[in-house]
Amino acid sequence: MLAIEAANVRKVYSGWFGRRGAQTALAGLDIAIPRGTAFGLIGLNGAGKTTFIKIMLGVVRPTDGVVRVLGGNPEDPNVRRRIGYLPERLFLTSAFTPRQFLGSVARMKGLRLTESVLIAQLERVGLGPDTNRRNGGFSKGMRQRLGLAAALLGSPDLLILDEPTDGVDPLGRAEIRKILAEERARGATLFLNSHLLSETERVCDRIGILAAGKLVREGRLLDLCGSETAYRAKFAPGFNAPALHEIGFRNSEIEGEMRIISPTPEALNQALDAARSRGALIIGLARDLRDLEDVLAEALGTQSPQSESSSPPQPLNVHTGETRSTVGQPADSVHNIPSQSVHNESLVNASDLEAAL
Repeated sequence: MLAIEAANVRKVYSGWFGRRGAQTALAGLDIAIPRGTAFGLIGLNGAGKTTFIKIMLGVVRPTDGVVRVLGGNPEDPNVRRRIGYLPERLFLTSAFTPRQFLGSVARMKGLRLTESVLIAQLERVGLGPDTNRRNGGFSKGMRQRLGLAAALLGSPDLLILDEPTDGVDPLGRAEIRKILAEERARGATLFLNSHLLSETERVCDRIGILAAGKLVREGRLLDLCGSETAYRAKFAPGFNAPALHEIGFRNSEIEGEMRIISPTPEALNQALDAARSRGALIIGLARDLRDLEDVLAEALGTQSPQSESSSPPQPLNVHTGETRSTVGQPADSVHNIPSQSVHNESLVNASDLEAAL
């Protein structure tokens, strides 16, 4: 079953008086995201990512085409109740505490949650010590944590996350990835929009590249970024590189690592056994993947800064995820989603939200 489905979706924003200055945000978008998937949508500024998110949330109507979310109309309140949304720019009332904020979100979602449940949610995102602290003094990272706690209320079937780890420290990012993995384990679908491509690589198993309002590439991360036959082996210091060259290993730009092409698992193990027999001690093995930044640049017909450098492009380090690729700057996002549709690009503030409910 599909969590998100879009067929030939177009969105054109009219100019003044519906004449001059019309802008096409989506130009025939087709996408199908199975339930239980962690899907990352990437692209440059102006590609149409934020517009598509607003359409999925029922805030903006498409000019043409059909969008179905969790099998229903995005404007259906019953569908909206099953969605958790974290905006890029979360509006917080400064006088509220995190507990009060979650309580207000729960009421707007029609959830009857006890104080203990709200506090447990705050503890889950690392805000337990700040339960009764005013939101006004929160850092960007703390705001993101609180927004994630709000999105998780009610165990939604679909989580739409816009820059979920923006402003969060490295340890906090690891904690958020753990939470998202737990959500997937219970069956939730993740839709991630982020300019932190390294985070997208580590969270998502499917990637879509949006350019000029169209999906130009989509598929499994492994299919987009690498080969099922290419590997990198890391050896302890002191190995004999010429001896490994004789059995098919090739140099890498990273000291202590070598590349090997093995068409089958059996061939890979034979190569590793041969390396051991020549005195090499293997301390790491990973698929030889390209950075998502390079894949994006290739899809858009441009060169990434890394590709333009004299050294070869570095593949994703699946163990440390040290790459911190970014593309462009964050786009505007909608802060709150009322039960009734708002068919324009204006931000929805708290008073509009309360009135709609």
